Amino acid sequence: MDMSEDDIAEKQYRSMLPGLLGTVDTWISKAEAFILASGVILMAINTVANVIGRFVFGESLHFSEEVNRMLIVLVTFAGIGYAARHGRHIRMSAIYDALPTGGRRALMVFISLFTALVMFVLCYFSIGYIDTIMSRGRSLPSTGIPAWWMYVWVPVGFAVTGIQYVMTAITNLLSKDVYLSTHVVDGYKDTETEV
Repeated sequence: MDMSEDDIAEKQYRSMLPGLLGTVDTWISKAEAFILASGVILMAINTVANVIGRFVFGESLHFSEEVNRMLIVLVTFAGIGYAARHGRHIRMSAIYDALPTGGRRALMVFISLFTALVMFVLCYFSIGYIDTIMSRGRSLPSTGIPAWWMYVWVPVGFAVTGIQYVMTAITNLLSKDVYLSTHVVDGYKDTETEV
């Protein structure tokens, strides 16, 4: 029985976590994929339109740089949650690799919870930063958009990444295997196995 492309795409976003956590994990995964894809496509369209405007019509789009700056912030901070979901953050693993499976799982739970705490603290401070920018009343010169709008994705990205690390800790508590994220099983091959 062959699966359609829609079934394959849907399966990629299904979480292994039980109940409400699985639903939240699946929803966040879909939102991240949409935001990242849309952000990159919009950056490409904006950049190409600016180049065409500059070289064909002799006039750059005055708002192009500001739009790309906003999209870079969006893609960067949506991307940290995506990287956490797929176990793609840089790791120092010499001590971790020397531990038996139970020790690695316990260490991964600790690392995940500690990293989640750091992400939530950064989320808190980024909200304070946005509040400061908002109180100054600055706006972007070309578009007139309030400057704080550009940074709204920073606390959202930190919060989503923190949630992702909490779910990684829960996955490790519920599983016999060691998970680098909710989807990636740790292994000693050249590449980890994505579930």
